[in-house]
Amino acid sequence: MMCDSTYNPPYFLRNGVTMTAYTALWGSRHWESTTIHPEPLYQKVIFTGGQGVPIFGWVAIPPNAHSTIIGTYGITGELNQQWFLRLLGRKAYAQGYAVVLFDWRAHGKTAELSPTLTSDGLYEGEDFVHIAAAAAAMGCPKKFWFTGYSLGGQLALWALKAAVDLTRAEDLGIKESDIAGGAVICPSLDSLRSLTYLVTTPFGKYVEPRIARELKKLAWKIHAAHPGSLEAEAIERANSIWGFDEELVIERLGFASVEDYYEASSALNLLPQLSKPTLILYAADDPLFHPDIIPDLKAASAKNSAIDLLLTSYGGHVGYMSSKKCQRQAQDPDPWWAWNRILQWIEAKRSHEVDKVAMVR
Repeated sequence: MMCDSTYNPPYFLRNGVTMTAYTALWGSRHWESTTIHPEPLYQKVIFTGGQGVPIFGWVAIPPNAHSTIIGTYGITGELNQQWFLRLLGRKAYAQGYAVVLFDWRAHGKTAELSPTLTSDGLYEGEDFVHIAAAAAAMGCPKKFWFTGYSLGGQLALWALKAAVDLTRAEDLGIKESDIAGGAVICPSLDSLRSLTYLVTTPFGKYVEPRIARELKKLAWKIHAAHPGSLEAEAIERANSIWGFDEELVIERLGFASVEDYYEASSALNLLPQLSKPTLILYAADDPLFHPDIIPDLKAASAKNSAIDLLLTSYGGHVGYMSSKKCQRQAQDPDPWWAWNRILQWIEAKRSHEVDKVAMVR
């Protein structure tokens, strides 16, 4: 299913690179002034994810919560600094959702708890499901929605597949029907094509080394917290995103090459297998991903009725700041168009299910 878009950015942000850079810089400084909603009073929790890996997270349950949103962030970072994810937490909590945000494998406090490295969704998808089961036991309502952006969006897509596989195979305390669906912003879909493309563009040549340096810091942090878990020489050699995966990740996961790893973890290949309602927001001018992915994304979404694709001309990479006119047309309270569409879509799906239950009764 394809959805039409009424998204429009301010005129000076009708460029993917400009939108991406501006949102990152302006948003990180001013995001709190854009919302009237306070930060929820989060409880800090250590979950047990797939394969027994400890996962650090925040949980907040509002009075009379009706369902739960579980989310994480992109390729680098930690919860405290992830303002875009925390913005979702404020908005969702104010609308009656319990909120679970977490540091995914090898990130933030999760990296302090375990030396387990990233797998780009192959195992993080299971983490989402185990977190949902633990959150249900804590009192979070059992209709769970998974979300993420950028690489975190790829993880959330894997979680939608894992939700079906795990709940059918194991007694987790939640059923397959307790996982309602997922919604993602600018998800990584084909790492091999996108990373090969990224290092050829001026913006990519600027941003890729910076991401690589953050990944290297992450590796040194794990090395310090878990002596002997990572070889110092391998970390020294990991001077690119590709190099990080080649030196530190693929052997542990049993892959012979980075190409094989990226092919196996590709979310694009996963799309035909998704059966839970799924919203994908994707910008045609995203400067981090290869433009050739878009026809494949459209084709895969058109063939799977579970997927709603909202493809926009503008938006950059996880930017989607809307113009004042766009905000008025959409009746949005702020410029965060992507989160507003995700919450609107989830609410529409949720209301439909409530109406179906009422009709049965």
